[in-house]
Amino acid sequence: MNKMNRKLEYSLMALKHMSQKTPGELTSAKEVSESYHAPFDATARVMQMMAQKGLLRAEHGAFGGYQITKDLSKVTMHDLLNIIQGPTKIAKCMTKNEPCDLQAQCNIISPLNNLNQKLNEFYKSLSVREVLFHKQP
Repeated sequence: MNKMNRKLEYSLMALKHMSQKTPGELTSAKEVSESYHAPFDATARVMQMMAQKGLLRAEHGAFGGYQITKDLSKVTMHDLLNIIQGPTKIAKCMTKNEPCDLQAQCNIISPLNNLNQKLNEFYKSLSVREVLFHKQP
């Protein structure tokens, strides 16, 4: 139902890879994509998106790359989802650009809005660090 898209997966791969490096050490999109056999273009795009929103710092040039600028325990999954995918909307009717044909007679708009709100609250309560470094019981 609430499936993670590939771009979010690539962003999490990149963040975990970078967080395990020496502080200050740069990481290229090529390094991440080759390490995890992820497509370079998609990996580069999500790293650029994270840099544009201040989660990463980009250093350009032949020896350039990215480094994490924020404490991942203070960055929520809600923050990352918004950077990579945009706002979480579980149903078509919640997107103003995509009107639903059934909206006039729909009887589940309120329950879906409630579910969407609870999902967003959950994502706000979960840090990226918690997701990336959760220890299995």
